[in-house]
Amino acid sequence: MNLRFTKGQRIFNVFNLLFLTGIALLMFLPFLNIFAQSFSSSKAITNGLVGLWPVDFTTLNYRYVFQDPTIWRAFGISVGITVFGTLINLVMTSTLAYPLSRQEYVGRKYVLIMILITIIFQAPLIPVFILIKNLGLMNSLWALMIPNAISAFNFFVMRSFFQNIPNELIDSGRMDGCTELRLLWKIILPLSKPAMATMGIYYAVYHWNSYTNALYYLNKRELYPLQLKLRELIVSDDINLDPTGSLYSEMLNTSPEGIKMATVIVATVPILLIYPFLQKHFIKGMLIGSIKS
Repeated sequence: MNLRFTKGQRIFNVFNLLFLTGIALLMFLPFLNIFAQSFSSSKAITNGLVGLWPVDFTTLNYRYVFQDPTIWRAFGISVGITVFGTLINLVMTSTLAYPLSRQEYVGRKYVLIMILITIIFQAPLIPVFILIKNLGLMNSLWALMIPNAISAFNFFVMRSFFQNIPNELIDSGRMDGCTELRLLWKIILPLSKPAMATMGIYYAVYHWNSYTNALYYLNKRELYPLQLKLRELIVSDDINLDPTGSLYSEMLNTSPEGIKMATVIVATVPILLIYPFLQKHFIKGMLIGSIKS
């Protein structure tokens, strides 16, 4: 179908495109500046000569990052937390959202009210800290995954998606002898890929970028995730050099700024690479609840 726009609509579309392009550039330019600094020399960074293009191009910063075992250990911990934490989130959220999306569930109204209260009133930090400590989760990676297993907002989004699944499909599964758990696994979840992909991206980004929980609950540096390692690097300029290493003589006259920027890029790129694989489902999932029959 060919759409015909009036002159005013065409002018509006042009200005709208320019406006959105400008906003996109404003969001992208700081990242481009960090990328340029990560490939620039210490002298260029210190003198403020780096804009959107590397000055005195060097790969020394990335060579340090890739040869630092503490950064790789933190990277692996962040990957593990993101993968297993997201799986826990999706399992817990879907198993709670499915029964509360069915009309036959007795008492669901009161459960929904209690979940809604957690959105309005957040638990204070100190009681949560005491709870984590009493549960024996201090200095454990479980403290970064279990307490936030279910997001109330994501729960309501997933529940809204489950409500749009036809009751006739669920009834036919029950008539064929499916238990509720098998019904969820074999019918509901395969039809919920857009919602699961959307929730998966939200949860994965949260786990990858989160460092406050690690800051509160982890005292062992060998358990630090990448974001907390990056924070430590930025705050304390903690750059350790092995005197016997090949980079020692080169790094003696190097500012930590370039290494910080390189670490930021290493911490940012992996989560950006997830989106292209889930883009189709993510766009569908963003429309959940926008159309009512």
